[in-house]
Amino acid sequence: MSTNVLFDAPGPKARVRNRVYGVLASVAILGLIAFVLHRLDVTGQFQHGLWDTYQYNDTQERIVEGLLTTLKTFAIAAALSLALGALLATGRLSDHRPVRWAATVLVEFFRAMPLLIMIFLLYAAIFTTEPMWALVIGLTLYNGSVQAEIFRSGIKALPKGQSEAAYAIGLRKTQVMTGILVPQAVRSMLPSIISQLVVTLKDTSLGFIILYEELLFVGKSFAQQQVPVGGVYPFIPMVIVFGSIYILLCLALSGIANWIERRTKRSRKGAPPAPPVPVELGNAAGAGPAA
Repeated sequence: MSTNVLFDAPGPKARVRNRVYGVLASVAILGLIAFVLHRLDVTGQFQHGLWDTYQYNDTQERIVEGLLTTLKTFAIAAALSLALGALLATGRLSDHRPVRWAATVLVEFFRAMPLLIMIFLLYAAIFTTEPMWALVIGLTLYNGSVQAEIFRSGIKALPKGQSEAAYAIGLRKTQVMTGILVPQAVRSMLPSIISQLVVTLKDTSLGFIILYEELLFVGKSFAQQQVPVGGVYPFIPMVIVFGSIYILLCLALSGIANWIERRTKRSRKGAPPAPPVPVELGNAAGAGPAA
């Protein structure tokens, strides 16, 4: 029985050629990494003295404070962006044309507006003394509009027969959305939702532009305020330390998403079927209609 494939299996020459390309690409990547490390060593970025500041308690306490500030900002912005996304998605799916148009204009405007400009505008115009809210609202408006498109596309991707069947038995649109469509759409949209939340977490680093003391601002202050060692400021140690923290935060968020996805898949399986009940053939054969 033949199987349809999207491409032909490579022959012996093609396999050899692919191996050669793979080896050459690996050598080129390793060479680039070696060159970068060599340049960093030549410029003195690997000096032991550049790392001394991270062994002090004051430095570690400031890193923890910056981390907590980043997490607080992310938690508020994530919750507000999800709520705004649900609201705008509801507007875009509305049967009322003015509501649908207004929601579409808001979504397209905030998606097109550069986030950095939005944050700086909010800070300069309204939240001069409260930089956290300039960052939170900027993140909410941008990521909320993106989440709205994720919600809308997830609901639109469901088969129309489900909503049509629900309307046929007399359910209202609110009941159809909340009871039938949204629960199914959330499961399929979960990877995209979490991916956008990861973007929200990383975008909290833009707060250093408005002097908000989040994690990146703390790291930048370490690199600029420390006395240079051999004429070198510790920018590379700062990038390694604080970049690793951001990577761990994003990995933790992705891990939570995978755990939630596994839980939802397990809950959809339901209870196992009951075991079959054996039937005695003698009783079944002897049974007959009453005289």
